[in-house]
Amino acid sequence: MMEDYTNVLIHAARVGNLEVIRELLNRGVDVDGRDEKGYTPLLIACYNNRSEAAELLLESGAEVDAGDYGGNTALMGAAFKGLPEIASLLIRHGANLDSQHGNGGTALMFATMFGRNDVVKLLLESGADTKILDTRGQSAFDLAMQQGNEEAISLLA
Repeated sequence: MMEDYTNVLIHAARVGNLEVIRELLNRGVDVDGRDEKGYTPLLIACYNNRSEAAELLLESGAEVDAGDYGGNTALMGAAFKGLPEIASLLIRHGANLDSQHGNGGTALMFATMFGRNDVVKLLLESGADTKILDTRGQSAFDLAMQQGNEEAISLLA
C-alpha cells in the first residue's frame, strides 16, 4: 500500500507542496522511494528547482547522493539545469561533488558542457575534482574546449 504513495510524494516534490510532503512523511512513506525511472522525491524536487521541498526532504533524511537508474544525482541535475541555489543546498548537505553517472560524467562536466558557469564556479570553490575523466577519457576542461565555453576554460585552466 505504501508504494502507492511514493508517486504522490514524488508529485508533491515536483510541485513543491510542502504540506503534502510533510503529511506523507509523517505517515511513514519512504523519503527515498523511487518511481519506474529510479527518481526519488529529492531528485525530482531539485530538478524542478523546488528548494524548500528539497530542503524538507534532506532534513527528513533523504539520501543526498541517491541516483536515478542512470546514476544521475540531484547535484548533476542542478548542474545540468543551471540551478546554483539547489547545487549550493545539496553541497551544504554533503553531496559528493565527484559522483560519476553511467558514462563517467560528473556535475562539473554537466555544468561545463551546458554553459552553467555559475555552477562551475560553485563546484570549483567547493573542491570538485577537475582531473576526473568520463568513459571517453574526457575531462571537464576538454568538454569546455569542445563547447567553446571561454569562461569555463579560464575557470578550469
